[in-house]
Amino acid sequence: MEIRQAIHSEHVKTLDTQGLREQFLIEEIFVKNELKMVYSHLDRNIIGGALPIEEPVTVPASLSEQTGTNYFLERRELGTINIGGSGVITVDGTHHEIGPHEALYIGKESREICFKSDDPANPAAFYFSCVPAHQSYPTRKVTLEEASPQTLGDTSNSNRRTIYKYLVPDVLPTCQLLMGMTRLEEGSLWNTMPCHVHDRRMEAYFYFDMADDSVVFHMMGEPQETRHLIVRNRQAVLSPSWSLHSGVGTGSYTFIWAMAGENQTFSDMDHIAMSDLL
Repeated sequence: MEIRQAIHSEHVKTLDTQGLREQFLIEEIFVKNELKMVYSHLDRNIIGGALPIEEPVTVPASLSEQTGTNYFLERRELGTINIGGSGVITVDGTHHEIGPHEALYIGKESREICFKSDDPANPAAFYFSCVPAHQSYPTRKVTLEEASPQTLGDTSNSNRRTIYKYLVPDVLPTCQLLMGMTRLEEGSLWNTMPCHVHDRRMEAYFYFDMADDSVVFHMMGEPQETRHLIVRNRQAVLSPSWSLHSGVGTGSYTFIWAMAGENQTFSDMDHIAMSDLL
C-alpha cells in the first residue's frame, strides 16, 4: 500500500509539474490479478482497484501496519463501482453479482472480501474508496437504475452531464462515504464548471472510458492559485478540501467521485465565481 501524506496549500505553490503529479495523481489503479491501494492522509481515504482476470483478488486478512486494526474493515467501510465486465464480490461467504456500472457498499466489520471476474476475456474492474467508519451498515448492491440521478449544465457551456449518486443517504445509509459516477453527454467536455470547493471534506476523481490518445486537464489548487494535471484513462486525482476540482477533456470520458469528511450533504459546497479564478 502506497502512502500519501496530507499537504498544505502553501507548499503546493512551490511544486513543479512532477511534484504535483507525485502528490496528487494516482497513475496506476489496476494491476492484473492484484489489489492496488493508495492510502491518502486526506481524511484517510484509501483509493484502489482490483482487476481479477485469471484468478480472484482477495483483500489480505490483515493490513494492521497501515490501519492499526485486526482486519481491514474493522473500523472502515468500502464502496466499489465496477467499470469492466461482469463479476462477483464475495463478502463473508455471500456472493454479490456486480455487472458493469453497478456498485457494492461493504459495511464496517466485514472480514472476508474477494473479487472475481465472470469472463477473463472481459474482466471486471472494481474501483473502490475505503474510509474510516464508526458504525456498521448492511452490505448492499446498487444498480445504475437505483442510483439517484441529477442532470446539470447545458450544451452551450459544454458541461451537460448526469450525476449518478450511488452511495448517498437518499439511496442507502453509510457512515461517511459518498460515492457516485458522472457521465457527460455527447459533445460536453467540462465537468463541474463553474467549479467549487468544499472545505468540509476531501474528494477523489477517477477518470475512465477515455480513448488512448485522449487526456483530461484536471484543474486543482486554490481559486486564486490554480494548477493543472494531465490525466489519462483509468487514473485518479486526490483533491484536498482547500482545492477546487474540475476538468476538461480532449474527448469523451466518465468519472467516479468519492468523498469523505464532516457531513453527507451532497450540496454542501462553496461555489467559485468565474471572475474569481486566477
